[in-house]
Formats: sequence, C-alpha cells, structure tokens
Amino acid sequence: MTTTVDRTAPRDLAAELPVRLSLTPKTTLAGQLDGAWWPYSRDLEAELPPLAAALDAPWGRITRVTVNPTRWPVVPHTVAVDGRTLHVGWFTEQDPDKLILLSYTIGRWDLLIIRPETEPASAARLMAAAAIPGSVLTAGVLMANEAVIGRGVRDALRREATWESEGGACMSPFGYLSLPGNGWR
Repeated sequence: MTTTVDRTAPRDLAAELPVRLSLTPKTTLAGQLDGAWWPYSRDLEAELPPLAAALDAPWGRITRVTVNPTRWPVVPHTVAVDGRTLHVGWFTEQDPDKLILLSYTIGRWDLLIIRPETEPASAARLMAAAAIPGSVLTAGVLMANEAVIGRGVRDALRREATWESEGGACMSPFGYLSLPGNGWR
C-alpha cells in the first residue's frame, strides 16, 4: 500500500496565499486594536513577510514586531522581508493574542492574532470585531468572548442534531404516557 503525503511547507503556502487581514478604518477614534491578522500557520518566519508587505502601503515600512512566545513554537530574531530585515522580539508580558508592529515613520499598531486553526465563521466574527473604530475590547477579551460564542454555536448544533436524530420529536423521559381515551395504559 502506498500513501502520499502532501509535504507542502507552511512557508510555501504563506507566500502563495493572500494575507488574511482586517484593519480599522482611519478615524479619530482610538481603540485598543488596529485590526486583526489570521495567519495560515504558526511559522513566524513564513507568515511575517507577506504581512509586512501588505502593510507597507497603508502603514509604511514595518521595522519591528513583538509577540508573546506562547503561541509560536519558534520566534526568530530577524526575518527577511523584500531585501530588508524585520526585527522580531518577544515578551511574555504581552497578550498572547496580540501582535505589535512598529514603524519609524508612522508609529505603532496592535493587531489581534487569530489562531491559524480557527474556524472561518469564528475568524470572520473576530476580524470584524477587531476592526471596529474606538473599541475598548482587548485581544484577550475578544478571544474569550468568541470562545463563549463558539461553545454556544456548537451546543446549538449538537441540540439540533439530537433533535433530528430522534425524528424531530421530543420523547418524554417517562416513556409513553397513559392518557384517557388513547388506549395506552
């Protein structure tokens, strides 16, 4: 028996796929986050170059990035981006669901990091919520709220599946009931 395994490296995928990014529109309202980023993998060396390239036009050249290392198996010190060097730092005090981007010319931006394994519907809700101008919700609060919403959705789907598997009828926990005139005893 022969098994074929797709050995496409995350770096190959990240370079070919569009950056999944939502940014807060430019307004005078300052919020906790400036948008959200949904990487395809946990490989910072593969994921950061397309992100930095996508942000060059709207934000200017990104020179530094900081992350919390709990979500990334390897945090490189530098990453090559279009012939230049992007410096990467890590801080355990930083929210693990937040990416901080720095630029000499424009300033600082904070992005919610949506975990690569996140379901598309959940990621869409998070991307929209993180891009609301003036929002006071932090990355940690958004992720906690989405966990609660996700559990609610899963519970509702499970209840619906149970309902359908029972033929759409709810059985009494007491079995059949004897009602006058129905012949059951």
